[in-house]
Amino acid sequence: MSAEAPDGGWDWICPMCPGVGAMEPGPCPQCGMALEPADPTAGVEDDGELHDMQRRLWVCTLLAGPLLVMTMGGMGLGWEPSPWIQLALAAPVVLWGGAPFFARGWASVLNGRGNMFTLVALGTGIAFLASLIATLFPEVFPETFRGPDGRPPVYFEGAAVIVTLVLLGQVIELRARRRTGDALRALLDHAPARALRIADDGTDEDVPICHVHVGDRLRVRPGEAIPVDGTVVSGTSAVDESMVTGEPIPVAKTEADELVGGTLNGTGALVMEARRVGSETLLSRIAARVAEAQRSRAPAQNLADAVAAWFVPAVVLAAALALFVWLAVGPEPRLANGVLAAVAVLIVACPCALGLATPMSITVAMGRGASAGVLFRQADALEALAKADTLVVDKTGTLTEGRPQLTDLLVVPGGDENELLRLAASLERSSEHPLADAIVRAAGERSLPLTEAEAFEAHVGQGVSAKVDGHDVALGSEAFLAGRGISLNQDAAEGLRATGHTVVHVAIDGALAGTIAVADPIRERASELVAELQERGFRIVMATGDTETTARAIASELGIDEIAAGLLPNDKADLVERLQAEGRTVAFAGDGINDAPALAVADVGIALGTGTDVAMETADVTLIGGDLAGLPRAVRLAKATARNLRQNLFLAFGYNGLAIPIAAGALYPAFGWLLSPMLAAGAMSLSSISVISNALRLRSVSIGDS
Repeated sequence: MSAEAPDGGWDWICPMCPGVGAMEPGPCPQCGMALEPADPTAGVEDDGELHDMQRRLWVCTLLAGPLLVMTMGGMGLGWEPSPWIQLALAAPVVLWGGAPFFARGWASVLNGRGNMFTLVALGTGIAFLASLIATLFPEVFPETFRGPDGRPPVYFEGAAVIVTLVLLGQVIELRARRRTGDALRALLDHAPARALRIADDGTDEDVPICHVHVGDRLRVRPGEAIPVDGTVVSGTSAVDESMVTGEPIPVAKTEADELVGGTLNGTGALVMEARRVGSETLLSRIAARVAEAQRSRAPAQNLADAVAAWFVPAVVLAAALALFVWLAVGPEPRLANGVLAAVAVLIVACPCALGLATPMSITVAMGRGASAGVLFRQADALEALAKADTLVVDKTGTLTEGRPQLTDLLVVPGGDENELLRLAASLERSSEHPLADAIVRAAGERSLPLTEAEAFEAHVGQGVSAKVDGHDVALGSEAFLAGRGISLNQDAAEGLRATGHTVVHVAIDGALAGTIAVADPIRERASELVAELQERGFRIVMATGDTETTARAIASELGIDEIAAGLLPNDKADLVERLQAEGRTVAFAGDGINDAPALAVADVGIALGTGTDVAMETADVTLIGGDLAGLPRAVRLAKATARNLRQNLFLAFGYNGLAIPIAAGALYPAFGWLLSPMLAAGAMSLSSISVISNALRLRSVSIGDS
């Protein structure tokens, strides 16, 4: 059973028609498109429709290509291939390749909702039918409507090319839909398939994750992923929550602290209590948010559908009116002239130029963008980016490098900077903490010889200690060293924190030896890019899961006035929605899994090419270079493409606005001239050539990539 439900609730939904779906797979009852699973995790995606469309596209390209070359080349040489040859090449393309579009067009007629498929079915159907009649029964056409060779004109190549172009668009769209499903499944794969549940008698049992219930106690061993959302019952550890916060530094977890399913436990052992399972976990809700936002987006053919709402009935009415007027008051032969005038109207209104207007501009623009390091997933992204006035940008990994580095090394008077770093790096080499990695890398850059630490101890969330080269070395927070009776000078540390640094202290043999500051460095040219975008009128908001102090320090250095700190993934999406509610067209730029909901809900999502697969598959635009340097180029290209699209649509609609009345015979009373279908076909070809030529100008448009 299929119907339209305002609140949804279907197992299978239509990606084109909001609120329309069914409880079982099948075609959409309104547009004929194959329904897709409402739950993106429900098994493996069915690629049957994609494979079918790809097969039709290959066959139609092999047939329509030679047909187009012969007809267009023949026109220049004063020669035209036999209509029987054209029929043989075009019939499989239109009747077999275009069969899904005729089915969808017929479904739109039955439902009273004209769409792009209505136009395609009407235009290609009329062009093919008129050509078929001209081939089989040429004698029904009067001499005045025949060419120099005595044959009436045929329009097989126009019908075949339109079908092939629409097939290409369908393949691109279906591939994008499949990648979206793959991205969501990849997101959910971060959650483990099994969990270690603690029974009432204290024994452990390995159970599938679907058997975990709220209230169950679970054991999480070092290095394992947290199975579900919950709280720590006992144990201490550092948990890598970068998947949801975007921050590279693990978070210390002790009793009563919250845990997020899918995040990675560090070196400590934890016992947790499950609080949210199944679809209620944060990871599942992120996936649901992404899927919902993807489905809510308008499909690329919305403009054509809106036009079809009045264009299709208007063309049919114009053809019928032309026939009626000729029958009523036209000169003899009234019937023949009336029929041919009606056919001329339908032929001249065949949406060749309209069908080419968008795909030609988009195809050229996407190729131009790829050569400049910018990948657009679909046409909607170009239009949305051209209109965007607000940019919400993630901090970690987008504005910053996403990999902490040692920035400052302060030693006590009389101390040796290299020796302090050597001992600290030798100690930290046994640690898995990202701060440790930054310290060890810094020692490597100075070619300092490291030695093995003995009696290494990790104090989760506080620091580490060991014996290195006979020295007792301790490294960690103020509280950690204070607990060892070591006094600190807080002034320098506070100054570093105020500028966005993470600070640790080093003690050697029970005395303070120095302070190490680690920070996530700002990307090269980030400040320039922010300034350029602000000059272009963008309102820029920095979003981060980091603390407000660090966020403000980074924002100040970049020249950004607005920040939103301490955000979880859904908080970023909420921020985007609040800005949209203010009437803003919002672009969101990010690179992590935690950015996926915001990337999906934004008017245009922008991912870095070095980011996670989920971010790139959810985003509308990918910057291949891995930084924001490509964003100004993307904006310039989007604006140029939007202008080009408007020009093409003006050419297409202007052509129809002039050609339809002429084809109907509007000039006959004044000039005694009636447009023949042959001239109608020529005018149709010229309109297509004008649209193609205008679109090709995008290949040389300047977007600042050279």
